[in-house]
Amino acid sequence: MVEGLEMICFQIISNVGTARSNYIEAIHRAKERDFEGAQQCLEAGQAEFLKGHDAHFELLQKEAKGMPVVGSLILIHAEDQLMSAEGFKIIAEEMIAGYRQMEALEKRLEQLEK
Repeated sequence: MVEGLEMICFQIISNVGTARSNYIEAIHRAKERDFEGAQQCLEAGQAEFLKGHDAHFELLQKEAKGMPVVGSLILIHAEDQLMSAEGFKIIAEEMIAGYRQMEALEKRLEQLEK
């Protein structure tokens, strides 16, 4: 069994949880038309996600070297959180693009009404 497995799992959960929070904040900022703030949140989220992803990759490397990574509920939870955060990133990027489009269309409409 991999030594420190629980700590690695908690590291993954912590990092990707922070990433997911950043992605959600990015959506909120885009809704308020703060696209610069939204981009900063996406970038901060990506940095945290990569930390969690790297910790997960560390487990994969250990298993590839013959150190068995025994499945546990905490590992399953960590992997679930990792995938959830990745999904939130995709959703955030799509929503931000949608808000940008809405803003551009609203500006065009305002110009046509003048």
